[in-house]
Amino acid sequence: MAIRDLRIYADILDGKVYHYRDSSGLEIDAIIELPNETWAAFEIKLGSTKSIDEAADNLRKLLTRLTPEKADMCTSLNVLIAGTSSYTRTDGINVVSLGHLFV
Repeated sequence: MAIRDLRIYADILDGKVYHYRDSSGLEIDAIIELPNETWAAFEIKLGSTKSIDEAADNLRKLLTRLTPEKADMCTSLNVLIAGTSSYTRTDGINVVSLGHLFV
């Protein structure tokens, strides 16, 4: 359902949703890329705070694997959760409740 919602919101902005996986096994649940080549990454975690930390680690790893030019086009790193609170962590990664997604 989370990917479906992201596709709907991306479509409104003429964006595309992709899944990321590299040869090291790093996976990111969703990358939304807009026509102007800016992009945002999303990990979907419905579990504990520990899973949020693991997702944030993966998102930070992603940036280290990209060219500086591609990394600079990133507008946000996000962890989607099933909870009711949304906030920005001290490392700048957004933790967003699925219920707070809107355009």
